Amino acid sequence: MRVALFLSIVFLLPAGLLSAAEPLSIVATTSDIASIAQAIGGEKVKVEGIAKGFQDPHYVEAKPSTMRLLNRARALFSVGLQLEVGWLPLLVQGARNPKLVHIDLSEGIPVLERPVGPISRAQGDIHPEGNPHYWLDPRNGLLMARRIQRELKTLAPADGDYFDRNLKLFETSLNQRRQKWEERMGRFRGAEVIAYHKQWEYLAHWLGLSIVGYVEDKPGIPPAPQHLANLIRTMQERKTKALLAATFTNPAIPQSVAEKGGARMVVLPASVGGEKGVETHGDLFEAIVSKLTEALS
Repeated sequence: MRVALFLSIVFLLPAGLLSAAEPLSIVATTSDIASIAQAIGGEKVKVEGIAKGFQDPHYVEAKPSTMRLLNRARALFSVGLQLEVGWLPLLVQGARNPKLVHIDLSEGIPVLERPVGPISRAQGDIHPEGNPHYWLDPRNGLLMARRIQRELKTLAPADGDYFDRNLKLFETSLNQRRQKWEERMGRFRGAEVIAYHKQWEYLAHWLGLSIVGYVEDKPGIPPAPQHLANLIRTMQERKTKALLAATFTNPAIPQSVAEKGGARMVVLPASVGGEKGVETHGDLFEAIVSKLTEALS
């Protein structure tokens, strides 16, 4: 009798109320976006990331399992600026989900390094819309969070106040931590560093570091021996203290360059999940700042 009464009540409920408790299914192209979306969406969303923090986000396999994930998703958040151009279009096409809302988070970001003039593949993996690694500046993390909050409110307006509160918490925490990171790194403003790949520009711009050379003379292309010899000479002459590389970078070449150039190779997580303990956007910068202050001291 009780079961029959319960079922009769359920069938009389409006369809909207039946689905109200179901979290929004969100897919993020990177672990960084997934972390921020989860912080803003909380229990109202279910977030799945595609590229893991220990992977190079330029090169991700377009798996059928990810297509199925997108097929069931309500929204897709991406970095944009053609970071995912080699794999995301294939996934979206294979997902066959006409209701999927795709949000490019690069809109509204102050983009660095927009190329001027003609671009060719001979120049390496040049991004024609600008450098896509903008999440490596916590100030851009705030812009990403605000955009995600606005989009979630559009998708689930009934939960708007909840998303507002979570955004406020995220902003307060990140701003407080950012002030401390900037204080810790303040004495290193103007410090010269070498980078393996053109992915630390936003980090350097935020912290006032000067990237004076790259191991990759052309992004995504193995460096020529003569370029490495010139780079090592420059490092020795300028007494460069640090060479920055991501955790997913093969350490053989940058380690050799650092040793010959008299610098320390600093292996940094480039994304959430890039190393153990880096589980949130804030964790990412805590790990980066801690390693940089040690290396540059």
